[in-house]
Amino acid sequence: MKLRHAAAAIFLAACAASAAHGQPYGKPDEGEPGDKMIQQYLARRAQEIHEKFSQDTGSLDDWQKALPRFREEYMYMLGLRPPPPKTPLKAAVTGTLRGDGYVVDMLHYQSRPGLYVTANLYRPADAKEGERLPAVLYVCGHSGQGRNGNKTAYQSHGIWFARHGYVCLVLDTLQLGEIAAIHHGTYREGRWWWHSRGYTPAGVECLNGMRGMDYLAGRPDVDPARIAVTGISGGGAATFWIAAADERAAAAVPVSGMADLPSYVTNRVINGHCDCMFLYNTFQWPWTRIAALVAPRPLLFVNSDKDAIFPMDADERVIARLERIYSLYGASDRVDAVVSIGGHAYREDIRKAAYRFINIHLKNDPRPAADSEADLVTGQGQKRTYPVAPEKLRVFPTDADVPADQLNTEIDRHFVPMAAVQPPRKGEFDRWKEPLAAELRRVAFRGLPERVPPATLLEQADPRAARLETEPGIHVHLRLLDAPDPARPPRRVLLVVECPDWPAEPAEWIKAAREAGDLLVQFAPRGVGPTRWTRKNPPNYVERSHVLLGLTVDAGRTWDVAAAARYLRAKHGENVPVIVAGQGAAAVLAAYAALWEPDVAGTILKDPPVSHMEPQAPQFLNVLRVCDVPDVLGMLAPRPLTVYGGSDEMLKKAGQAYDAAGAREKFVRRPG
Repeated sequence: MKLRHAAAAIFLAACAASAAHGQPYGKPDEGEPGDKMIQQYLARRAQEIHEKFSQDTGSLDDWQKALPRFREEYMYMLGLRPPPPKTPLKAAVTGTLRGDGYVVDMLHYQSRPGLYVTANLYRPADAKEGERLPAVLYVCGHSGQGRNGNKTAYQSHGIWFARHGYVCLVLDTLQLGEIAAIHHGTYREGRWWWHSRGYTPAGVECLNGMRGMDYLAGRPDVDPARIAVTGISGGGAATFWIAAADERAAAAVPVSGMADLPSYVTNRVINGHCDCMFLYNTFQWPWTRIAALVAPRPLLFVNSDKDAIFPMDADERVIARLERIYSLYGASDRVDAVVSIGGHAYREDIRKAAYRFINIHLKNDPRPAADSEADLVTGQGQKRTYPVAPEKLRVFPTDADVPADQLNTEIDRHFVPMAAVQPPRKGEFDRWKEPLAAELRRVAFRGLPERVPPATLLEQADPRAARLETEPGIHVHLRLLDAPDPARPPRRVLLVVECPDWPAEPAEWIKAAREAGDLLVQFAPRGVGPTRWTRKNPPNYVERSHVLLGLTVDAGRTWDVAAAARYLRAKHGENVPVIVAGQGAAAVLAAYAALWEPDVAGTILKDPPVSHMEPQAPQFLNVLRVCDVPDVLGMLAPRPLTVYGGSDEMLKKAGQAYDAAGAREKFVRRPG
């Protein structure tokens, strides 16, 4: 069955040449000296990951052997590993109304205690008692309906499915539901600790949908073997999240729900999306692998030819790759694509195709859907009209009805558990450190090589300044407080990490910490000083693009510090120790660089943040699922660590690790 429209095929043929370059989302930033460097770097990394998909399609046997690992990694990247306990749903119906051929229940359930999901359940008015019907989980897109919840904007779909013999559960989203929370934590709210916490609202939408599947499968009027999932835009993305995670989804119809890394990153399409559209790509997946987890179950991939946030060049790449995966199963007839002419919206051809596809695979009924345009939500703004008044579809009619124990509005602080690391016992330091460091490598610093290579010198215009390359395409800068004396090697090199600023002179505290014979070197990692890039809030393009590549900006800066330390060690010889220093956020960067680079002989830190939850702390993917700043300081033992200022509680924990390593004398605390 091929549903691709002829008009769309003509359009694609006409623009084949330009499609190769991709459809950009706005102009690239050009106002800062580091913009071009970081954009080219992100594009290169995106392409490298994108091309790894060829490894997935070698043979069905290889794919199936990898599937258990893929599924574990996928759930981890959504914040759903370890799996949340499957607690009672406590589903409750708060109201019911009857329409023409359908009945609507206003209901809520708790996907986990305190996380309320508000929904409308549409069911046939003439359903026979004891009959088990096919069902549809409908996940909503970004249509703000205020206190009524965005489910009310998609009521036409619930009505159609109920009139055609389905039970249809239409879910509110976390941000646009009756209990409104946040999808835009890193897009505009400055909640950068989401990265360190491993929290993405995509994980919430996935869990809410999976628990919706639990609810449907547990109903006496639903056939649990015949449940489909569909939705548009944010609901299209959620369709992928849910269908990839839950094999009970017997068919999936995502509408305008997925692009790929070259589109999101290289062509900046990420700027058109909020955070619920993305998982954190910890394991550096080619993006289409997410959709491929649905195979060989029926999948209809729907898009529009003028959709700015799901461009056609990405659409063609995704469906071509999906067809390859399905062909491995001998199931090419179960995957197809529809391209509609127009922008980002539902139209008649999209509705007809979606309804027919679900009918085919859940009811064995291939007839065209002839009545898709009945009871539509029409108009815009104040002139919008609805089949059912949205206020009548509220689950909680008044604000006073909203449960007092709801955690929706602060679920980002509860959804992904933080690690609680106990300090090591005496004599057990290595046994404590090794698994922590290994897990950090696996889920937080996967983008770093096992050993960061030394930086290479690109330019040295004068003896007190240099430009280095730390990895292909990344240039950084260092400068010396004093000109080096070739006849007299330094006693130590103090590498001072400057972040977020690049001051003309090192701070007074580091000058005071300097000892006779030390060479003081200021270092500006990527994005600082001469390589600073444009920052706009929203959409925070650079920082958000990194996590789609399994990186963070601060992980890259850690790479830079380690590479610079190795460069300086090689330049000045093995007998000259390199000490890394920093203040505030830079102190944490220095600590992580020392953790990964054995050429760092010691660290000097000033006022390091207590936790990665602090607003100014550096952020590393998933780090808080493993450990926190005090644990990292403790892992630096037995190398010397000097801390100026800092939290008593944090330094107590770090000191306990140094005690366990038998190196307490190497841990020095000085007044701030």
